Amino acid sequence: MFRHIPVWFKSHRRTGIFLIAVLLFASIGGIKLVPKREAIMAKAYTTGSVTSKDGTIIGYRQYGQGPGLILVHGGMMASQNFTGLASALADQFTVHVPDRRGRGLSGPYGDNYTIQKEVEDLQALVEKTGARSVFGLSAGAIVVLESTLATPSIDRIALYEPPFFSDTAWVARLDGELAQGKPAAAMITVVKGTEDPSFLNWLPRFLAEPFMTLAINAEAMEVKGDDVPLKELIPTMHYDPLLINSTRGNLERYGAIRARVLLLGGSQSPTYLRVGLDTLNTILPNVTRIEFPALDHLAADNEGRPEVVARELLRFFGE
Repeated sequence: MFRHIPVWFKSHRRTGIFLIAVLLFASIGGIKLVPKREAIMAKAYTTGSVTSKDGTIIGYRQYGQGPGLILVHGGMMASQNFTGLASALADQFTVHVPDRRGRGLSGPYGDNYTIQKEVEDLQALVEKTGARSVFGLSAGAIVVLESTLATPSIDRIALYEPPFFSDTAWVARLDGELAQGKPAAAMITVVKGTEDPSFLNWLPRFLAEPFMTLAINAEAMEVKGDDVPLKELIPTMHYDPLLINSTRGNLERYGAIRARVLLLGGSQSPTYLRVGLDTLNTILPNVTRIEFPALDHLAADNEGRPEVVARELLRFFGE
């Protein structure tokens, strides 16, 4: 991602030195004793697609062989973010990882976007694949919950920190920055609005935005194949808060779910995410909960600890 930084540094030497000093300070202050990540060899995948009820094409990556398992990614992500997790599960399952609508292999959000559109997308994939087990991360976990209410054939779901109690007031600023063509500023707004634990959350904007501009541009030059560049994923964060807002004050409905449910979360995640799991733990009738020590909201992502999450998913979905 940062291969092109030296070129930028030569033409912005003073700013670069200052940024490096700040980043070093940030890293020293934020060191955590996290267990070493286990390497996961990425498995080969094929691609496929289904047509949702409104005619939108939903593309997906398919890994492995065995009973069907669907992985639904969270906000500002695409199927590429679950390469490690899918690969770790592929020896025991046929793993289907869709690009949620609005990115990658899938079609656009379309007019009148609501959570029902996402439910219909997942239902189309369940019908085609015959999968009865589904995992969802963050906003993807909300999609999985809503889909399970409407889809009796889903009999096991695992949910990683659905953000029911997230403050979404930051979306107005995000929309303004995107309208002005400022993806780096929009990215910083997302980081601060969602209480991301990275140093960018407390770094002043006048420092964070140049750094993020550099990172976005460098990452875009590295993207290959079916992967979606970060610059294209940032605007999708306009939509996920709509899912959150549609569930406010209405979580008791999930008490009607009869599927077995595994709730997952990290001890380092923001408080509002743990509150969401606490609430579901009291509502769902057939639930088990696990907290991962020293991990955070993105443990299932390629850059997290997907092998740790995979071990629990293998145990739960393999029973």
